[in-house]
Amino acid sequence: MNPTESQHLPDLLERQAAWVEHYRLGLRVSEQGAVVSVGDGIAWISGLPSATMDEVLVLDDGSQALVFDLNQGLLGAILLRDTERLTAGTTVRKAGQPLSIPVGEGLLGRIVDPLGLPLDGLPPPAHNGQQRLEGASPAIIARDFVHRPLYTGIKIVDALVPIGKGQRQLIIGDEGLGRSALGIDAVINQRGLNVFCIYVLIGQKRSTVVNTIQLLREHGSLEYTCVVVAEASALPGLKHLAPYAGCAIAEYWMERGRDTLVVYDDLSTHARTYRELSLLLRRPPGREAYPGDIFSIHAGLLERSTCLNAAHGGGSMTALPIVETQQGDIASYIPTNLISITDGQIYLDASLFAGGFRPSIDIARSVSRIGGRAQHRAIKAEAGRMKLDYLQFLELEVFTRFGTKLDAAMEKPLRRGRLLREILKQDRLAPLRIECQMAWLVAFNDGLLDMHEPDKIADVLEPLYRRVTESGLVLEDGREAWSRAVLEWLGKQAE
Repeated sequence: MNPTESQHLPDLLERQAAWVEHYRLGLRVSEQGAVVSVGDGIAWISGLPSATMDEVLVLDDGSQALVFDLNQGLLGAILLRDTERLTAGTTVRKAGQPLSIPVGEGLLGRIVDPLGLPLDGLPPPAHNGQQRLEGASPAIIARDFVHRPLYTGIKIVDALVPIGKGQRQLIIGDEGLGRSALGIDAVINQRGLNVFCIYVLIGQKRSTVVNTIQLLREHGSLEYTCVVVAEASALPGLKHLAPYAGCAIAEYWMERGRDTLVVYDDLSTHARTYRELSLLLRRPPGREAYPGDIFSIHAGLLERSTCLNAAHGGGSMTALPIVETQQGDIASYIPTNLISITDGQIYLDASLFAGGFRPSIDIARSVSRIGGRAQHRAIKAEAGRMKLDYLQFLELEVFTRFGTKLDAAMEKPLRRGRLLREILKQDRLAPLRIECQMAWLVAFNDGLLDMHEPDKIADVLEPLYRRVTESGLVLEDGREAWSRAVLEWLGKQAE
C-alpha cells in the first residue's frame, strides 16, 4: 500500500462500515462499465448507459471519477482520485450520489482538498453534513441588496473602492504585483469581525501554498479560515473542482445566516485547467482554444455569491476572485469575461508598483459598482471629499511631467496630492482598523496634516492610530467628535 492509499484508509474504512450497517438483503439490478483508456487525468469508459453529467463513478481499484462528457458509446470522466492499479479494463460502477463535500464548523482551521480530505496530517474534520459542489445560485426572491460593508483593512480599498458583504469584487493585474497579498490581507482583517473565510488555492506551487498557510497561522487567521488546496501537481479534475468546493463550504454557512468571504486564487489557472480538460475530452475549441461554455462556468460559480434577505437567514458570501493579466492587457478573453460577471474590479498597475506605490492600485481603472451603497455614511462622506482631491491631483501631475508652468494656486493641490499618495501607501500584512482610517480621513480633509512633509507622514500617523485604538471612538460618534479628537491628538503630538 502506497502512502497516498494509506492516508485515505480511515475514510475508506468509515465508508465501508456505513455501507455494512445499512446493507439489506434483496434483488438489485445495477450497471457495470469498464475503463477503455486512461491518461492525463481523463478516463474513457464504456457501458453505463444511464449515467448522467456530474455523476460520481467508483472504480474497482479504489479510484474515483466524475462524468464530464457524454458521447455515443463512451463516457468521458475526470479522475478525482487514482491509484497505480488503474488500467484499461478496470470495472466501473455508478456511486448513485452527486459529488459533495463535508461542511460545518469543523473545517475551520483545516487544510483540505476539494473532496474534503485533510491535507494537514490530522484526522478527517468533523462535519455537520454534506453540501453539493455544484448547485444552483440563490433565487432572486431570496436575495437582498448589498448594504453592509466588508472591511479589508486596506486604506485605498476601504476608502476609494469599497466592498460590501455579498459583493463579487475582482482583483486583476499582472503576476508579481501583490494580487494574492490583497486577498490574504482581507482575510487577516476579518479577525474578530465574525466572518468565516475560505481561501482557495488553485494550481499553486507547494512553496506558495505553504507560505500562504504559514502567514494565516502567524496572524491568528487560520482559526476562522478553511484553506482548500489543489496544488500544481494535483489531478486536473481536482484543480477544476477546487473553487466549487470552497464555494460549497461558504454556501453552507451563508444559508445558516453567517457572513463569509471566499478568495479564489486564481481563476486564470482554473480557466486554463478547464481548457485542458475540454481539449482532452475532444470538445470543440473556441476563442484562444477555450471551450464555448467557459463564460457560463465562471458565471455559475460567482453568481452563488450574494447577500440573502432576512427571510432566508440574512447570510452573505463575498467573493474575491483573482485573475492574471499579461502585460496589463485587461481586454483579453478571461479578464474581460470576469469583469463583466463581477460587481467591480481592483486593478493593480505595474508602473505604480515599479514607482514604489504599494499596494499598486490604479484608482482610474478600479471601480466598485456596489460598495458605495454599503459604505458607512461617515466613511462615505469623508472618502468622497478625499477622492476629489486625489483625482484633481492626478490630472495636475500629468502637466508637471511635461514641465508645464503652473499657477501658484495649483501648488497647494499638488502638495496635498503628494501627501495623500504617501498616506495611501501601506505595507503587506498590516491591515488597518476602520476607526483608524476614519481618523486619517478627518485629519486630511481638515488640513491638519498639510504642514508635514510627505516622507515624514508615517511617523505622524502611527501615534494617531494608537490613540484611536485606545480611545474607543466609533464611527457613530459623529463628525464633530472625531474632528475635535483628531485635532487634540495631533496638537499634543506637535507639542
